[in-house]
This record gives sequence, C-alpha cells and structure tokens, in this order.
Amino acid sequence: MKGKLSTPDWIREGFDSKADWEKAQGKKSSSKKAGKTFKVKVCPKCDGNDVKVVIDGKENGSAKDWECKSCSWTGKGVKEKEMNEDEFIEYIEKMGKK
Repeated sequence: MKGKLSTPDWIREGFDSKADWEKAQGKKSSSKKAGKTFKVKVCPKCDGNDVKVVIDGKENGSAKDWECKSCSWTGKGVKEKEMNEDEFIEYIEKMGKK
C-alpha cells in the first residue's frame, strides 16, 4: 500500500524553486553545479582525450574495454572529467589548436 505524497515545503511557502527556498533557509543548494555539465573521457595513463570504446562482437556487441589512441593503453578504468559550459568551450578550442 502506497502512502500519500505531500507537497514540498518550498512550494507551500511560495518559493519559485527549491534552490531559492534553501537559500532563504540558510542551506546549501543540493545541486552540485548550476547549468549544463559536460563529461569528457580521459586516459588514466597519459591524460589524453583520444579514448575510444572497444566493441567486442562475442556478447551481442557489448562494450568491454576502453582504448587510448595516443599511448595504446587498454582497460576498464577510464577517467571522466566534468566541466561546465565555459570550461568545455575553452577545452574544445584548446584541442582545435593542437
């Protein structure tokens, strides 16, 4: 048996968003980054961004490993960098200059 859902406090108190309510309450916002975030796969060995997924045809074409085209590293432990929009645009521009 399911219980009743209740209206969140921030709506009952007349705030436009949960972030505004948390700010008024003196709490930190629950969202870690404002705006859109971009994720870039990076090689754990050389920090290069030329990392590709290796598709293995044995198990219905599932992704098994990652491969770095720069240093020939292969494995499962690929790193992931999170960036906001400004950082991502700067990153892409820097990659284009190389």
